[in-house]
Amino acid sequence: MAGCNPDIAFDAFIFDLDGTLLDTADDLGGALNRVLADANIAPVDKSIYRPAASNGANALLEVGFGDKWPDVEQLALRQQLLDYYAEDIAIHSKCFNGIEQLLASLEQNSIKWGIMTNKPGFLTEPLVQAIPSLANAMAVVSGDTLAVAKPSPEPLIHTANMLDVDPTRCLYIGDAERDIQAAKAANMYSATALWGYIPSVDTALSWGADFNWQSPTDGFIHI
Repeated sequence: MAGCNPDIAFDAFIFDLDGTLLDTADDLGGALNRVLADANIAPVDKSIYRPAASNGANALLEVGFGDKWPDVEQLALRQQLLDYYAEDIAIHSKCFNGIEQLLASLEQNSIKWGIMTNKPGFLTEPLVQAIPSLANAMAVVSGDTLAVAKPSPEPLIHTANMLDVDPTRCLYIGDAERDIQAAKAANMYSATALWGYIPSVDTALSWGADFNWQSPTDGFIHI
């Protein structure tokens, strides 16, 4: 749908979670550095773990362990990281600047909104519950809600069905290439969250989203 009218209004906004609605990098990085400490490996700086924060536990562990990653017990370390993260899931996590205002405006204008993330449900649910600004989400779909996750379009179509909105009248906002791929496959409009954990602006622009938002406030034009 690239090249569409920038002033189009939507019946529903659907958001990715990490790197789009919430800045969760420091809690994820904290869990990673606890795992690294247990393995007698030096902690990694925020500049290292932040770009991997949207890509799951394995991506975080890979940047932490570096060349050692192929030779370690990956499944055990992944579970260790998830356990540590679950213990302190919302210590530092918070909405990105502008998100609370965008969600409030959607609600004031009776535009439905929901969340579709690849994060597993046992982590998604307590995290969403810990952030008051997300309490009014009308649908929350996790990476294991269905048998498939993004970049499959099925979770986004499922979210649109929960919202009782035609997918073609939805806008999906995310900060990873799989988000844009999933939206395209679901016949949804897409917006790249350039404030998120993108590898680079140039790379993000190459994904071909319908919109590229510098800030959540860019969404006001579609309300």
